[in-house]
Amino acid sequence: MAIKVNLITGRSIQQGVSMEGGKEKPAYTAACGIIELDPAEFKRLGTYRNTNVRVTSEYGSVIVKAVEATQGPHPGVAYIPMGPWANMVINPNTYSTGMPTFKGTPVEVEIAKNGQVLDSLDLVRKACRGEVV
Repeated sequence: MAIKVNLITGRSIQQGVSMEGGKEKPAYTAACGIIELDPAEFKRLGTYRNTNVRVTSEYGSVIVKAVEATQGPHPGVAYIPMGPWANMVINPNTYSTGMPTFKGTPVEVEIAKNGQVLDSLDLVRKACRGEVV
């Protein structure tokens, strides 16, 4: 079963701190390889917090860990911190601004049975080779 939500991305304190420590470190994956969902979305999805989920948009797909939203309530809205995991599913078109659209991407979220959250290096390597991540 998949649920549909509106994805936004942005900077977070954890993302910034872990990025300074090194994007190849496990702390960066833990801070950015996540999707924050409203508690209502966990019920709709039929799963628990800290479950790996596949997030899919018309632009791509990625596996991240589903965590409870730190802000809210905001049913119907999900958040992935800026980074390579978010970049897999947001619209890459910059509309001549040099920056992609980080807000308002419709996505589907489903449980990723046996799916793992890749670290940033493996994620980028696989994406560059055209492999499904």
